[in-house]
Amino acid sequence: MRLFVGSLSFDTRDEDLRQAFAAHGTPTSVTIIVDRDTSRSKGFGFVEFANTEEGKKAIDALNGTELQGRKITVAEARPREDRGGGGGRGGNRDRF
Repeated sequence: MRLFVGSLSFDTRDEDLRQAFAAHGTPTSVTIIVDRDTSRSKGFGFVEFANTEEGKKAIDALNGTELQGRKITVAEARPREDRGGGGGRGGNRDRF
């Protein structure tokens, strides 16, 4: 089960998040999302558990609690939306 964790302190690291969630099961992966240009935390991340039961226990126990001075939001992560391929200059290749 994949969980979304929001409102994180910008100082929170993957290991801090892993320790907070480890009391409620065994996280299989922990990722804090960072800005690719600045490498600074975006203030949210994801924690994955091998089974749904552990994930639900973590949501019930941690949603709305404080972690490093911030009241965090913990919920089941929604499936990732396909944003499509992208970038580039657009579709009109005849223009220079």
